[in-house]
Amino acid sequence: MSADDPNAPATFPALDTMRAIAAIAVLATHASFWGGAYAQPVFGTALARLDIGVAIFFVLSGFLLARPFLSRHARGRPAPSTGRYLWKRALRILPVYVVAVVTALVLLPGNDGAGPTTWVKTLLLGNIYVDGGLPDGLTQMWSLSTEVAFYLVLPVLMWVALSRGRSGAASASRVGTLVGVLVLVNMAWVLDLAARLDLEGATPALWLPSYLTWFSVGIVLAACGVHLDQGGADGAGGWSRFAVAVREMGRLPGVCWTAGLAIFAIAATPIAGPSTLIAPTLGEALAKNLLYAAAAGLLILPGIFADPGGRYVRVLSLPLLRHLGHISYGVFCMHLVILELVARWLDLELFRGRTLELFAVTLALSLLVAELLYWLLERPAMRLKDLSRPGSRSTESSTPKATATRS
Repeated sequence: MSADDPNAPATFPALDTMRAIAAIAVLATHASFWGGAYAQPVFGTALARLDIGVAIFFVLSGFLLARPFLSRHARGRPAPSTGRYLWKRALRILPVYVVAVVTALVLLPGNDGAGPTTWVKTLLLGNIYVDGGLPDGLTQMWSLSTEVAFYLVLPVLMWVALSRGRSGAASASRVGTLVGVLVLVNMAWVLDLAARLDLEGATPALWLPSYLTWFSVGIVLAACGVHLDQGGADGAGGWSRFAVAVREMGRLPGVCWTAGLAIFAIAATPIAGPSTLIAPTLGEALAKNLLYAAAAGLLILPGIFADPGGRYVRVLSLPLLRHLGHISYGVFCMHLVILELVARWLDLELFRGRTLELFAVTLALSLLVAELLYWLLERPAMRLKDLSRPGSRSTESSTPKATATRS
C-alpha cells in the first residue's frame, strides 16, 4: 500500500513477470510434448513438469483475488461488490477466450465438423463437466474452466471466513480453518472422491476440488500480507509469528528460488508419476499436486515480500518483463492453436523431434498475436470495468494493480 494513502490498492509489479514465466512454461511443456522431448533421459520429465505454470497461475489467483476481501475486512470496510468483481473477471477472460475458441474450431483440421453442441459447451467453458476431452488447440483450457469455478466460489469462501466479527486474530483463525478444510477436500478429492464420480463424459479429476490447495497457498500469502500491513508483526500470537516467518522467507529471493526449484526437481522424479500420458496412481497424483503447491508458493513469495528497492524486485519490475506479463493471457490462450499451425507449416510430425525449433517459432508468433490482442481487444475491454448500472453506487477499485493472473 502507499504510505500516503492507506486505502490505495497494493502493487506487486514483480508478479506480472511471474505470470509471464508461468505462461512460457506452459507453452514450453506443450512444445516439448509435440516434439517428443518427454521421452528424453534426464531432462524429459523436467520438461513435462513445466506444467507447474498452471500451479503458479492458480497461486497468483488465490493471492491477488482474495487479498481485496481480506484487506477491506481488516480495515472495517464492506467486501468488494460481487457484481463488479464478476464483471471485471468476465471482461478479463472472455474476449480473448472467444477469439481462441473461434480460431481453433475454424482453423484446425481436428475440429472439422464441430457441431453446435461443441461450440456451445466450449464457449461456456463447460467441456470438463460434460465431455471426455477438449477440442484441438484448446486442451489447456481445462485450467481456465477450473479457475472460473474458483472465481465464482471465492466470494462465498470469503464470506464464510470473514462474516463474523472484525477481530484480526479471530479472522486469521477462521481463514486458517478455511484453508485447512480446502486442503483436506483437495486431498480427499484426489485420493477418492473424483474416482467415485462415474459421470459419463465428465472429467472430475480436472474440477476445482482437485486444485484447492494451489489456490489456498495464495489465500494464505494474502492473509499474511494483510495481517502484517495492519501491524500484525507486533503481535505475539501464533498467526503473527507465522506471518512474520513467511515475510522473512520472502525477503530472501535466492533461498526461495533454490527451495522452489529443489521441490520442482523432486516433482520431476517418479514420485510424482510418469511424464507420459500414462495415468499416475492416486498417491502419485497427490504427491505431484502438493509438490507443485509448495514450489509455486516459494517462487511467488519474493514477488510479494522482497525488498521493493532490492535487485530482485527491480529486475522483475523492468517494463519489458512486466509487459510480457500483461500479454501473457493471450499467449496462454492462443499458443496451442499456433503450435499446431506451426507444426503443420514446418512439416513437424508429432513426437519426431525439433522441439527447440518448434518452441522458438511458436513463442515468437504467440507473443506477436498476444501483443495484437492486448492492444486491440484486452485493453479496450478493460476500459469497461468501471461501468455501473444507472443509479448504482460506484465502488472503489480494490484489486491489486499487479493483476498477475490469467484472470
